[in-house]
Amino acid sequence: MILEHLFGLSLVLTASLDFQPSASASAGAWMQMSIRQKSATFQPLVRQATDCIVQKMFSDPRFNTKLGPGEINDLIVDSMPACVRPMQAMIDAHDRMYGTGSGEAFLLGPYLDMLPAAVVSHIKILSRDR
Repeated sequence: MILEHLFGLSLVLTASLDFQPSASASAGAWMQMSIRQKSATFQPLVRQATDCIVQKMFSDPRFNTKLGPGEINDLIVDSMPACVRPMQAMIDAHDRMYGTGSGEAFLLGPYLDMLPAAVVSHIKILSRDR
């Protein structure tokens, strides 16, 4: 269920931001970065997108710490439209580093796979700090 919503959202992200890939002069520099350098550059973007989703979920009136996995997934999906910009930045950076189309594949694959666990972890920290 969450995958279908995210696929639809990825299409909206591209259209809503009028995304048009461009061949920049620095594209070669991205390709020459080591895996460690790419990871160090990319991880803050993943964190920003995840933090945005967590903050939106935390402020949602339906949120509580006793939600089940299905309810958490629903809140994640509902929070994503408000986080279009950080998610698009993550997709764009992935495309620049690893090739056109890889960012959407990352979003719908590895990012989506780890997102519920990351959200639950963040929420536990935020709930404890409250």
